[in-house]
Amino acid sequence: KRVPIDKCTSQRCIRVLKTVKADHAPPQLYTWRWKCSSAVTPRITSHYTICPRDKDPRWEGVEMERFADEADVVIQLANEQEKELRVCLVEKASQIGAHTLSGACLEPSALNELFSDWKERGAPLNTPVTEDVFSLLTKKYRIPVPMLPGLPMNNHGNYIVRLGHFVRWLGEQAEELGVEIYPGYAAAEDVFERGMELHAKVTLFGEGCHGHLAKQLYRQFNLRENCEPQTYAIGLKEVWLIDEKKWRPGRVEHSVGWPLNRNTYGGSFLYHLNEGEPLVALGVVVGLDYTNPYLSPFREFQRWKHHPFIAKTLEGGNRIAYGARALNEGGYQCLPKVTFPGGMLIGCSPGFMNVPKIKGTHTAMKSGMLAAEAIFPKVTAKDLASETAGLHVPEYEDNLKKSWIWKELYSVRNIRPSFHSYFGLYGGMVYTGVFYWILRGKEPWTLKHAGLDSAQLRPAKECTAIEYPKPDGKLSFDLLSSVALSGTNHEGDQPPHLTLKDDSVPVANNLAIYDGPEQRFCPAGVYEYVPLETGEGMRLQINAQNCVHCKTCDIKDPSQNINWVVPEGSGGPAYNGM
Repeated sequence: KRVPIDKCTSQRCIRVLKTVKADHAPPQLYTWRWKCSSAVTPRITSHYTICPRDKDPRWEGVEMERFADEADVVIQLANEQEKELRVCLVEKASQIGAHTLSGACLEPSALNELFSDWKERGAPLNTPVTEDVFSLLTKKYRIPVPMLPGLPMNNHGNYIVRLGHFVRWLGEQAEELGVEIYPGYAAAEDVFERGMELHAKVTLFGEGCHGHLAKQLYRQFNLRENCEPQTYAIGLKEVWLIDEKKWRPGRVEHSVGWPLNRNTYGGSFLYHLNEGEPLVALGVVVGLDYTNPYLSPFREFQRWKHHPFIAKTLEGGNRIAYGARALNEGGYQCLPKVTFPGGMLIGCSPGFMNVPKIKGTHTAMKSGMLAAEAIFPKVTAKDLASETAGLHVPEYEDNLKKSWIWKELYSVRNIRPSFHSYFGLYGGMVYTGVFYWILRGKEPWTLKHAGLDSAQLRPAKECTAIEYPKPDGKLSFDLLSSVALSGTNHEGDQPPHLTLKDDSVPVANNLAIYDGPEQRFCPAGVYEYVPLETGEGMRLQINAQNCVHCKTCDIKDPSQNINWVVPEGSGGPAYNGM
């Protein structure tokens, strides 16, 4: 049952209980044995999304009453027009920006619209781009590619940023405007408490790529009925402190080619920051539509750093941070319907990233601004039929289609799918040069993507195993020491948030056909196949405490058996300006 409470009481409850978007189980989770487990298929998943509470004896006698609280919506216009609205922002990370990871080279167009005085406000945009370098890498050599004006990768006027710091600054601006921000919004006590319900006229879902709530909304409201399946990439990133003699603040480097073959979409970046010490941010992006189950994005990243053109910058330096995150890459063809009764999708969640630019922060910000402009007249209308009923605001989607977001994504719509030809990388580069640089995306056709990333893997017997060099501990590193630099932590007495729809599928399908690809596509060592206690056969072990919340497993699993659900708030990585 629901118990309405006032604003002050709700804030006290949140501070004391730290209640949750997901529900959690008592602390005996890892010691309780399921009656239905067997020697053939050991029980792996114990989360309530798979094991319903009404059939689980661990929930007997647990109080299931919820508190309820009400809000309006997150917007800035209320202050400008002297309207009183209650605004709540719920964040699963321990602090704003702690789960944020991006390159990042920021295009400031949306920021200029939102805060024209952002420099005076102290926005952490400290590094304007001063030099743009693009390369095609072979195993030992570099072929320079001219960065012509008008090409998507041209970064004139952009800023190199640590996106987590920028997001934290945006949170501070929101708080100054009166927004209530609740980071770490989850149960913090050992004793289980039912999560508080937040009711709003409109809820904006800005979860980032492949959000666990967005997945449910897609199904519930059939939001992907008229678009192609989303296609993704995984981005892996490190921050290094390098020799000051090699530091060139404002320099932006991008490359394609080695170590990936021509039919595996991807590329790399290396950005020189200007933040008082010689820092560089570097990383590799790998399209998750790759076909070889032996490919490991993490190990491709590690060996890329040994290329002579990259190694010369890093040699003598120290790695200080690591992380990974999935990216939406489908673009225009994969945009879902973004409005539904009571809510809408904003930010990177629906997929507004400009893939050839490798930029989505500016479009994500602009989508939130368009959403606010559409919502404001609705929630402030005097003739509201109900003070609490959810509102449907289709005007947001109409505004999107009239905005520069839509024009920008439409103009580059064919660049990513143009790589799906025999010539792969080289065909895509030629297509970009001819049809984008000359025609600016005005060609009268729209290419299609290959389909679901999870359906692209070929059986292991049809593929060649990839032999990766051992890490040297100077430029390349092992997986677990890398995860340690992400600050990742999850409380051990919660149900693992990496759930399986069927515990028998990993061994019967993924291991038998694809040689266990989850061991390689996960950038955090969450999945490994280990021998059964009997010594006969294998089982999947899930090290959920290692999870950096990248969502790659949920996307790439060829059986679509893995379902990533939200863990306790504050759990996950603790990125500092990633």
